[in-house]
Amino acid sequence: MKNPVFYRSVQVDGLSIFYREAGPKDAPVLLLLHGLPSSSRMYEPLLQRLSDRYHLIAPDYPGFGHSDWPDPTTFAYTFDNIATVMEHFTEMLGLTQYTLYMQDYGGPVGFRLTLAHPERVQSLIVQDAVAHDTGLGENWNLRRAFWANRAAHEETLRTNLLSLATTRTRHVGNDPQIERYDPDLWTDEFRFLNQPGQANIQSDLFYDYQSNVAAYPKWQEWMRKTQPHLLVLWGKYELSFDDSEPEAFRCDVPQAQVHRVDGGHFALDTAADEISDLVDCFLTGSR
Repeated sequence: MKNPVFYRSVQVDGLSIFYREAGPKDAPVLLLLHGLPSSSRMYEPLLQRLSDRYHLIAPDYPGFGHSDWPDPTTFAYTFDNIATVMEHFTEMLGLTQYTLYMQDYGGPVGFRLTLAHPERVQSLIVQDAVAHDTGLGENWNLRRAFWANRAAHEETLRTNLLSLATTRTRHVGNDPQIERYDPDLWTDEFRFLNQPGQANIQSDLFYDYQSNVAAYPKWQEWMRKTQPHLLVLWGKYELSFDDSEPEAFRCDVPQAQVHRVDGGHFALDTAADEISDLVDCFLTGSR
């Protein structure tokens, strides 16, 4: 590649935060925020395809990937806390203007960054992330029960959330062409989820997911008021969230560009070329 990917770490709030970086330093910045149970690794396809035109930065959150995994007894695994670390990460790297690309957990982290510093965010790209209660769908009923009574539902929630079957389904969804998917994608993530301490980390963070639901009206109000430059990408084989969510974003931002792409929850698995073209056209205004 003309612009190789660099694998770096920086100290943020006493933690080693790992990140992938590619592209010219003076190019427009794309800040790539990953989902569960992935890491910045999920963005390698974009780093390979867009680094000739953009400066791409993809960090791992605390508790994920190659960043530090502080013990939950000493570090609060909440979306507020992770967003604060990511905010300080951007400041350590001197990022004053950027486009936010948010997938899954990247949505709640990214919307917190956006509302904290709207002047820094030039555009928003949402890929399979939710900002409306209806977007969670029926398969979140058990998870809502977990929020209401953690002790009663913790074991069942962990069994589902951290299982190999669920980890696989996040990628494949209901795509009939399963041969398109590299099984290393979910087996590697399953091994990650079964590392010592991960069950507690992910359970704590998922328990805090209810704070995102409580914040949805605030995010929606901000979108309706400011009408951000918004691109919504949605995998047509997505099963983690409800299929109504892309149009819910368009209700808030009528001029939003909404595209369903040929993939699942992690649509970059199979639609990297399509997504790269859509992102480039969105940012350059050529479509």
